[in-house]
Amino acid sequence: MLAWKVIEYGYYKDVLEQGEMPRTEPGPGQVEIRVGATALSFAQMLRIAGQYQLKDPLPFIPGMDAAGEVVAVGPECPFAVGDRVMGTAATGACAEYSVLQGDLSYRVPEAMPDTDAAAFLNAHQTSYVGLVHQGRLKAGEVVLVHGAAGGVGLAAIQIGRMLGATVIATASSPEKLAACTAQGAHHVIDYSKDDFVAAVQDITAGHGADVIYDPVGGDVFDRSRRCIAFDGRLVVVGFASGRIPEIAVNRMLLRTFSVTGFTLHAYKAHQPQVLEQAQQTLFDRYLEGHVKPVISHTLPMTRLVEGLDLLESRQVIGKVVLLPEWE
Repeated sequence: MLAWKVIEYGYYKDVLEQGEMPRTEPGPGQVEIRVGATALSFAQMLRIAGQYQLKDPLPFIPGMDAAGEVVAVGPECPFAVGDRVMGTAATGACAEYSVLQGDLSYRVPEAMPDTDAAAFLNAHQTSYVGLVHQGRLKAGEVVLVHGAAGGVGLAAIQIGRMLGATVIATASSPEKLAACTAQGAHHVIDYSKDDFVAAVQDITAGHGADVIYDPVGGDVFDRSRRCIAFDGRLVVVGFASGRIPEIAVNRMLLRTFSVTGFTLHAYKAHQPQVLEQAQQTLFDRYLEGHVKPVISHTLPMTRLVEGLDLLESRQVIGKVVLLPEWE
């Protein structure tokens, strides 16, 4: 099959190659799909560079989020040939065919196209579980969403609004701020020009944000503790800035707030019912029109490098989705 492949760790422009790769037969609980769409993320650049938490054995096919039609199933797999599914895998989505874990995949509603399905799962499930289960966000509270113009950030805005919270979003350009407002943010802050700490304190009359949703890390995390409310929850979902921050726990003690982080894989291992319930809620809200992935660019699979360029240069509002066009 045709696929993109990584033969050595490094900068994606230097190490990505396109060519033939063998198809993988699905094992127990696995499903093979003909890829109908795949969504890109910053995590893929880290995997290609060998800088992700877990290194993928070389050579590997990049790509984590995919949707498509089932063409083969392994033993004890909950799907059947012909089903439309979406799922997340460590690698393998940037190819004609991809093998997904059955317990990390879901049947796609008939009304949801593959492009939405590929862009929906990771961003919206991460934001829903992060805000509801880790952040314990309640109606009437204030949630501050950093990196709000990315796929995860825009999903968090939609979900925060859906939950009845006041949503404050930070982004870095007028276009990105407009996108945040369009998705339901009540207040927006241009962090490239304004001090978001002072702005949050002003918006909340000194109360601060009850929940801070942070996919950025680095300096953004460091400064967020200065505008968090009493008994606030700082939810860590990623490190798009490239720096993993640290915190002195006496800061948490003196200001009385908590820091929490999570991964969907940990929930799958320990509380899989949470993800099942979350995804059913998200499907229902999608069909009702309350949540929907924002897709900035749709490109053929042959333009993977261009898609990663768009992410690296921060030109993306929402998600970049690749379609199975190889010519």
